[in-house]
Amino acid sequence: MSIMFSKTILYFAFFFLTLVPYFSNAQVDYLIGHDIKKGEELYKANCTSCHKLGDEKKARLIGPGLNPEIFEEYTEEWLISWIKNSSALIESGDEQAIAIFEEYNQSVMTAFPTFSDDDVRDILAYIENPPVEEVSIVEVLDVEDVQKESINTQSLLLIALVLFSILGFLVFIKNSLKKASKIEETIFQGFKKWVLSNLVIVIIIAHLGVLCLIVLGWQSLSKIGISQNYQPAQPIEFSHKVHAGQQGIDCNYCHSSARKSKHSGIPSANVCMNCHANIVEGPKHGTKEIAKIYKAVGYDVDTRSYIEGYEEQPIKWVRIHNLPDLAYFNHSQHVVAGGLECQECHGAIEEMDEVYQKEKLTMGWCINCHRDSKIDLDNPYYHGYNDWIEKHKKADLTVENIGGLECGKCHY
Repeated sequence: MSIMFSKTILYFAFFFLTLVPYFSNAQVDYLIGHDIKKGEELYKANCTSCHKLGDEKKARLIGPGLNPEIFEEYTEEWLISWIKNSSALIESGDEQAIAIFEEYNQSVMTAFPTFSDDDVRDILAYIENPPVEEVSIVEVLDVEDVQKESINTQSLLLIALVLFSILGFLVFIKNSLKKASKIEETIFQGFKKWVLSNLVIVIIIAHLGVLCLIVLGWQSLSKIGISQNYQPAQPIEFSHKVHAGQQGIDCNYCHSSARKSKHSGIPSANVCMNCHANIVEGPKHGTKEIAKIYKAVGYDVDTRSYIEGYEEQPIKWVRIHNLPDLAYFNHSQHVVAGGLECQECHGAIEEMDEVYQKEKLTMGWCINCHRDSKIDLDNPYYHGYNDWIEKHKKADLTVENIGGLECGKCHY
């Protein structure tokens, strides 16, 4: 009987362990004795302008990347003193403080005298227990898309795992009771009898399993050819946030062909040199990334002149937004005739350090836009609109009303 009791405990332990991965993403602050949520708020409000979470060198911004390894090198007491007033720690002759000061070109870290020791401990707790994934793309999926994703793959796998665990547990209990009652029966025989006596339950479980496979298959197939959130690494770390956002450069200055051509075009390095012949240092990467432009065109920054006979090396930008060959899209038609802003298809480009594909760019996405977008009847490109108003009996015409859903408009 004690052996059976031990097995039962083991089975229960296994059953609950199957649920652990599902709940492991939740941070349990009380386990470490500090308020990680508060630490995260303090960190994002005060530290993100100079630090990123991650490897000390790879995630380096103005200061080093922060990760749990700092606790192996520095004590908590030292970190509290450094964060609250690094200058005072340096002036005290602390060797570690002086070493950091020298390593970062004697850049003075901002003091935070208003922080209490507990505030700093909360920030350190957040650094020691960072989120699972620290990404620069805040909107990986819009809230609307998340709501549409009604069936979550992880939830389906969890349901299936729980159902099979319950089934196995019931079979185990039944066989244990039969053994205790000295009823000789093999596991297979017991399972067969259980299936026959609970045929309805088995059929329901089988249907649920098939449904899960269908849903998983549909989700996988429906994502083929969709590159939403695609964010490739580029040969030069060009920041649209700095150029289009902070500097306010018009998108059409660099992508001038968007007004006149089917394609928006990739600006040549000569366009970059219109500014960077004189601007030799950037706010984020210094001279490192701008030097790649000089190398491409053969520009000597010391003499401020182009090198004679230099063989130019084209910058190999990676294309992000790409439609299939069977689809026709004309930038000029949308920018000039339609009066669309770049952000309507590409998202808030002026807020992106590294550009990514914001929208799905599927056929359904385009059709919905044509159904909802009203045309500006004062635009001279939309001539003869009185006939359209009379035909559709309404003043607010959409792109759909002027042929925006005709197959030949987009599919040659």
